[in-house]
Amino acid sequence: MIGADDLLVCGTCATQFDVPFNSPLPNCRICDDPRQFVPPSGQKWTSMGEVKKEYSNKWTQDAVDEKLWSIETAPKFGIGQRAILLQTPDGNVLWDLIALLDEPTIEFIQSKGGLKAIVISHPHYYTTHIEWSKTFECPVYISQEDEEWVNRSEENGGHTKLITGHKETILPGITAIKTGGHFPGSLVLHYQNKLLIADTIVTVPSGLYFKDRPPGTTSYTFMWSIPNMIPLPPPEIARIWTAIQGYNFDTTHGAFSGMDIRDPNVKKRILDSMKIQVQGEGHEQNVFEDHIKARPV
Repeated sequence: MIGADDLLVCGTCATQFDVPFNSPLPNCRICDDPRQFVPPSGQKWTSMGEVKKEYSNKWTQDAVDEKLWSIETAPKFGIGQRAILLQTPDGNVLWDLIALLDEPTIEFIQSKGGLKAIVISHPHYYTTHIEWSKTFECPVYISQEDEEWVNRSEENGGHTKLITGHKETILPGITAIKTGGHFPGSLVLHYQNKLLIADTIVTVPSGLYFKDRPPGTTSYTFMWSIPNMIPLPPPEIARIWTAIQGYNFDTTHGAFSGMDIRDPNVKKRILDSMKIQVQGEGHEQNVFEDHIKARPV
């Protein structure tokens, strides 16, 4: 049987396929989707064996919350997102994934107590989820609506759990919330005062410095395609708000390092940003509000 290090990995999105590296596919179906892109140089393939020769992971403790760690690959590989390790009294949860899983990363996570669960926000970050699940002997939670984008079979090990409802309790106090938008099953993760938002609610530069900013300044954007800059319409933006409005939080953690916002008014800033975007798309604000009213919690 071919080893995981010799399986095909997309060089653009870092998705791993159940295909040998020496027999590449004509294209990556993740990158061929209009939400993603194929670079001008064309489709490029690699393997985890090759990646391990040139890349390594680093982990950084959150400056405010010592139980929160960002794990990233350097230099940047694939999309460049981070995984976030969340330590709780009931066990650890990893939010989102990076493709590279090497021995130093395994040792670091095990030193922090291992993993009880992995939750992945959307298909662009599925990467090598089967290998992570096998290594840490824990389930990987994804939305049922996005199962079609899985590219490795559980016959090779690992355990995927589908979130079928609007939310799922992962561990006590940790809730995966299905918002839709970017993908039909896009997720955010809520724990205590934190909302881990990935690409579902995208932190924008003007949101990182908000002191003395004029009215109409946005903090977040809501996109069907982020790299191709295709925004969501009002009904989908309203769906996100309806999903999260019942949760309290004063911190958001985005898909990349440096995308954290701490503000007692951060929830209001999300709602304000939604209204700004809807109006910027040429809709009246009441169109957005009508969609919220039409979606009871």
